[in-house]
Amino acid sequence: VNFFSYWFSDKLVLRMYNAREVDETSAPQFYRMVAELVQRAGLPMPRVYVIDEAAPNAFATGRNPEHAAVAATTGIMQVLSASELRAVMAHELTHVLHRDILISTISATMAGAISMLANVAMVFGGRDSEGRPANPIAGIAVALLAPLAASLIQLAISRAREFEADRGGAELSGDPRSLASALQKIQAYAQGTPLIAAERNPQTAHLMIMNPLHGGGMTSLFSTHPSTEERVARLLAMAGAMRR
Repeated sequence: VNFFSYWFSDKLVLRMYNAREVDETSAPQFYRMVAELVQRAGLPMPRVYVIDEAAPNAFATGRNPEHAAVAATTGIMQVLSASELRAVMAHELTHVLHRDILISTISATMAGAISMLANVAMVFGGRDSEGRPANPIAGIAVALLAPLAASLIQLAISRAREFEADRGGAELSGDPRSLASALQKIQAYAQGTPLIAAERNPQTAHLMIMNPLHGGGMTSLFSTHPSTEERVARLLAMAGAMRR
């Protein structure tokens, strides 16, 4: 499943979101913005897509920089200023530059392997002289806790990659304050404007610049993204350091 996802996830995700590919003729300002950032980053030009959704969000996908795609909703283009949108696309291109799709695929593979091995251990674990499980409680605990631990590690990796993409995007755009204000606007608008395609396909939420599936309290432990407040604080600190 992970092998298939690595090779074909970009096509699947773009189809799930009914994304339409654009070029310099159909979306000149947006396309040129991406092209300018791509040149600054030294990347191959990715395919560029627009998603007809009111919720503001964006994502990057593709197994490597040579097979990458970036997409943004029509909502994010309406909500953000030109400098904020540029900073968001710089964030997404940083994911491409850092090969984060490969990293997330490896972490998902490892989490799946740990879960599978935990189930195998429970079924084929130690037996007593009468063939019964030697310690059934321990076996059940392993089967429950190992997948949970693996998932938490996977989510921690995802959050770390978002922090890195924020930092790299701020450096690429040269404007950490615009990225910070973009994140604040996206969060504010997203509260009342659901991303319909993400609700239908929650497994794609980790791709977005901000998790479109909302939750609080303990659910933040299982979030694919760090808190917006912490992301903004880091970006504003970065902006202050760049001014010195």
